Amino acid sequence: MVDYQGHKLEQDTAKALTAMTQAAKLHGIDIAVCSAHRSFDKQLQIWNGKALGKRTLLDINSKPVSITDKSDQELVDLILLWSALPGTSRHHWGTDVDLYDANAITRSELALISAEYEEQGPCARLHTWLIQHSHEFGFYFPFQLGLSGVSPEPWHLSYFPVANKLLSAFKLGKIESVLHNADIELKSELMARLPHIVNEYVLRVAPSPDPV
Repeated sequence: MVDYQGHKLEQDTAKALTAMTQAAKLHGIDIAVCSAHRSFDKQLQIWNGKALGKRTLLDINSKPVSITDKSDQELVDLILLWSALPGTSRHHWGTDVDLYDANAITRSELALISAEYEEQGPCARLHTWLIQHSHEFGFYFPFQLGLSGVSPEPWHLSYFPVANKLLSAFKLGKIESVLHNADIELKSELMARLPHIVNEYVLRVAPSPDPV
């Protein structure tokens, strides 16, 4: 891992992101990183915070949801819409980044919701440019409508030359062992459904472009 804008990234990913950022600046877009490598413990904090109601839980339309009347199954499904199960996040690899346009919005203002990247949103120009050019630098959107279990995330890009190899090496047995020993909320529900969760939210992603 190497340092990049105060975040940790896999070294080839960092090089490619540097090149992409320089190219975007020629079009008045300042690509900034909101999130990059994320440890298991950090992802665990996010998961447990949402399961316990300490972090805002969003529905498919990015609207806040109360957890008071939700079953364990419903809570797991809601959390997985926007947050990965610890141990399965692509952010663990250092190949995936959440991006925004620092020329259009500050980090403190950013909510990281789809509306910010669509139509008149502050990051709409960034999103359009990334759709057109990110593949030239080895990046693509792994979470796309109808092509991934995870909801579409127009801010999340993956460096597929490395990420594809790591995804191919993902083992269900390893994550079973890790979660069995973790202090994670909703554990019984998770362990009972783990094969399905891995197939739907880890292995089912949009196909990457062909290498340039």
